[in-house]
Amino acid sequence: MVFTAQQIAGFAGGTVEGDPQTSVSTFAKIEEGVEGALSFLANPQYEQYIYETKSSVVLVNQDFQPSREVKATLVRVANAYESVAKLMQLYQSMQQKRVGIDSLAFIHPSAKIGKDCYIGPFVAIGENVEIGDGVVIHPHATIGRNAKVGAGTEIYSNAVIYHDCIVGNNCVLHAGCVIGADGFGFAPTADGYDKIPQIGIVTIEDNVEIGANTCIDRSTMGSTYVRKGVKIDNLCQVAHNVEVGKHTVMSAQSGIAGSSKIGEWCMLGGQVGISGHLVVGDQTHFGAKCGLTGGNIARRGHVQLMGYPSQIHKDWQKSQVGVRQLPELMKELQQLKKEVEELKNKK
Repeated sequence: MVFTAQQIAGFAGGTVEGDPQTSVSTFAKIEEGVEGALSFLANPQYEQYIYETKSSVVLVNQDFQPSREVKATLVRVANAYESVAKLMQLYQSMQQKRVGIDSLAFIHPSAKIGKDCYIGPFVAIGENVEIGDGVVIHPHATIGRNAKVGAGTEIYSNAVIYHDCIVGNNCVLHAGCVIGADGFGFAPTADGYDKIPQIGIVTIEDNVEIGANTCIDRSTMGSTYVRKGVKIDNLCQVAHNVEVGKHTVMSAQSGIAGSSKIGEWCMLGGQVGISGHLVVGDQTHFGAKCGLTGGNIARRGHVQLMGYPSQIHKDWQKSQVGVRQLPELMKELQQLKKEVEELKNKK
């Protein structure tokens, strides 16, 4: 597929600076640009590459002012990062989807499969499963009995949806993710630990994306919920009876312990840990490696947290200044102790 700079500007609501008929047929990072590629510049630290890139068209923000000549045709838009994301979505949507059921897939006779689906080799679909229209299931994925998968969802290889769980429309489940494994529930006894049956499910609403090898545990009773528009990175853990609010995002290796409730539009940086039975308000932002262990610091929402245990960002910055001063303070303390001892000995 080929697009001109003028067509790109029309789609993105931008203006062309250069030849409007310059055409592109692929995407490339600005530092790896090739002729016929579309790149973008959103972060000023990459500006040097716009003067060297071989990409034919570059998306830039409206306020970008080059310091020297740019050979590529520019398309000025309100937000280059958002615009390139939308263009990539358009490009992907125009790719021809595979359709059909591979002869090596196993589908239980009671399962209901929608129209225009693709089901790859060695996929296993259990009894009474319901698959919506246009679903794509890659090889070796497994969907347990009574599970439901909404229209337009894509499930990558080796992903597993346990029995009775529900996945909404237009979701993406990446390779190796597990939806509905047992929650970590055990009762201590004199002889060890008795397993507490996990008889609930997982409910994933529409437009959710779950990264590779991420696990969403089924609830003890009721449901674990991942609400509409949530995006979860690779290698994350969402425990039993957790609720993740709409449009919240979680970076890699983050974990939420059982029965915690996360608000809407929250952001969890890499390796964030949230203890069990906590409430996190809307639009709470956690910096990387942040640890929330209790209290009401996050309940009200609309706050930025850092550190372990979690602190308000400004308070954390102040404490870090103190931490950096500790070695010098220790030296001063030792010197003061020495001087005090000397004064005592003179008496």
